[in-house]
Amino acid sequence: RKRFGKNNVILSDIRKPADNVFYSGPFIYADILDYKNLREIVVNNRITWMFHYSALLSAVGEANVPLARAVNITGLHNVLDIAAEHNLRLFVPSTIGAFGPTSPRNPTPDLCIQRPRTIYGVSKVHAELMGEYYHYRYGLDFRCLRYPGIISADSQPGGGTTDYAVQIFHDAIKTGKFQCNLKPDTRLPMMYIDDCLKATLEVMDAPAEALSMRTYNISAMSFTPEELAQEVQKHIPELEVTYNVDKVRQAIADSWPMNFDDRNARRDWGWKHDYDLPELVTTMFSFLGSDSRIAQAN
Repeated sequence: RKRFGKNNVILSDIRKPADNVFYSGPFIYADILDYKNLREIVVNNRITWMFHYSALLSAVGEANVPLARAVNITGLHNVLDIAAEHNLRLFVPSTIGAFGPTSPRNPTPDLCIQRPRTIYGVSKVHAELMGEYYHYRYGLDFRCLRYPGIISADSQPGGGTTDYAVQIFHDAIKTGKFQCNLKPDTRLPMMYIDDCLKATLEVMDAPAEALSMRTYNISAMSFTPEELAQEVQKHIPELEVTYNVDKVRQAIADSWPMNFDDRNARRDWGWKHDYDLPELVTTMFSFLGSDSRIAQAN
């Protein structure tokens, strides 16, 4: 909105957001499963770019497969058809979850075997392939990034396998105790939200002829719960970390990449991350209104 003008970026969801979001610019109700309403929104608001983020995440999707299938797959089909019909530039995020136990994990290249074992992962592979198909079949300007675990101070954990990396900050400030549901040595690719947003806008801005593929890995850092906890303890030394492994989440994490190979993104459209682990932790605490002195005083 800073860049394009606040009235030129329309937010939508099926839930009313917090007031600071609701009143910051246009917000409309949109249900990804309501095809007719989605078309009306695109036509009436003269939409040219669409960012399609609606999805049930990994662990939540496993608990409700029919809903995940409807939102993640039927919802995608609605968006693809509308974007092709109205000549939109369409962004759909993919994820580390689009890989499975037979994929190379360290590092994981852009093109390799993808056999995920979650409905979330299957739906993301489906989105990558359908978007690429619509590009070649109908000329749809489809663009996709495989996100690592995304860490943000202004959103609550949402049922994903990498959400421990957000939860630790909230728990460190509130209680000084954190229980992790993954093993301490579980290495996964991660990224701070500002890098995620930067990458998304950069790939959408890139000239079509610069893109050698429609789906790219993007990477910033890779760490384990133990490494993250040690970095957090530099700010809050008294933080107590324990491990109570969730078998479902651990099995998901063990099938995902440990490191992303994102050389193609760096070569084709100049991707470059800004945040490594120390900067991430410092920034999270500054946003959550805590440093070690405040935490110790509490």
